[in-house]
Amino acid sequence: MAGKVLRRAAKAAAAGFFHYSGVRKAMAAYRRSQSGGRRILIVSYHRVVSDFTGELQRSIPGLLISQETFRRHLEEANAAGYELASIGDAVDVMEGRRTAKKDLFVVTFDDGYRDVYRYAYPVLKQMGVPAITYLPTAFINTDKRFNHDRLFHLLRCVQERKFRPDYDTMPTPSVQLLGPILTGRKTASAALDDFIGEHPTRVLTGIIDSLEQQLGGGADLVPEQGDVMNWDEVRQMARDGFEFGAHTLGHTVLTLEPTEVVEKEIVESKQTIEREVGVQVKDFAYCNGWYSDEMIRVLKQNGFRSGVTTEDLPNRVGGDPFALKRKVMWENFSLGMMGDYSSTLTVCQFDDCFGVLGMSHPVLGHRPHILAPMNTSNVLVEELDAALAKATPVDVVDVTAPVIASAPAVAPGTAGAQVVVAPNVALASEAAQPEELQ
Repeated sequence: MAGKVLRRAAKAAAAGFFHYSGVRKAMAAYRRSQSGGRRILIVSYHRVVSDFTGELQRSIPGLLISQETFRRHLEEANAAGYELASIGDAVDVMEGRRTAKKDLFVVTFDDGYRDVYRYAYPVLKQMGVPAITYLPTAFINTDKRFNHDRLFHLLRCVQERKFRPDYDTMPTPSVQLLGPILTGRKTASAALDDFIGEHPTRVLTGIIDSLEQQLGGGADLVPEQGDVMNWDEVRQMARDGFEFGAHTLGHTVLTLEPTEVVEKEIVESKQTIEREVGVQVKDFAYCNGWYSDEMIRVLKQNGFRSGVTTEDLPNRVGGDPFALKRKVMWENFSLGMMGDYSSTLTVCQFDDCFGVLGMSHPVLGHRPHILAPMNTSNVLVEELDAALAKATPVDVVDVTAPVIASAPAVAPGTAGAQVVVAPNVALASEAAQPEELQ
């Protein structure tokens, strides 16, 4: 924990130096020249929540950002000189149909969480900021929860109950997911991120079903949080000018599926949104950020204009609109030296100062299609038993809430963002690092 605090302090101090010395603007200019004369920054969010600290106790940390911090991001982008633009504007600039006077800042949301409707939509509407939400349509108008949220919740239940899973009755890859978590080699978020990228949906649902059965069933095994929007909410946002794109039917990582599944998930998700909302769907978000040449072929064939990844790299004028790069943002990307909100750190994140210096390591999303389950590694049961014996339940973390001043050029002032301080707490260490699931 101390090491993470020191790294955060060092990064915040570096950001302050970059900002006040003018180095940040020089780095932004360098990125601009690399990008063909104009920067196109596309940022990705998942859940915008009212109580970040409370939600952190039960949700994947890397999916969360408080409403206050989200508003500050929009204010900081405007103050830094970005044009808050739509995804269509970005594609037009990339393809030379439009010349931008400023660098572009495009807001996107993955998964259609109801939190976006409750807490992001009012801020966007008040500030006049365009945005696009990518919908996995089989979840809209239902009480379903995403597999990553269900698995994260079940893993917490396993840890809190010091439960020893019976792997003999579970899908073979289960030990590959649970082993590193229960032995302390990976956080739950990191293990989930790796696992979901390697295994098809049927494996995830098999593990969920097995764990729920072994844990005795019951409503408490389904996460209360993580509900998604209904079609009335989607239509209301659409009437106010907000865009929607497709994100498959069932939030499926399509690089792990055969061509017929790729076509069904892409085409039917597009058709469902168009039928329910009465808008043309032109844009797509790749689940987990992973994409392939075959997926791009299907998108082009069915009238899409863009596909967004989660590759944290610069977009270039003249680049491929079906491999748009995005910076995935969450609460702790803006935490300063003292654990409070840092304007300088936030704009240095936007201007990719740490990327210019080679301090970030983007994960590339372009993948070949994998049609067969991957081999799993063996994990010693004795090692798991030893880890479970030492496991401790999750406790409530301490919270500080400094007052934050808002940028007056864009919106009225907002309340302070909540900050997590969680030493020696199971799973809470994930709040100190960006674990991303799409």
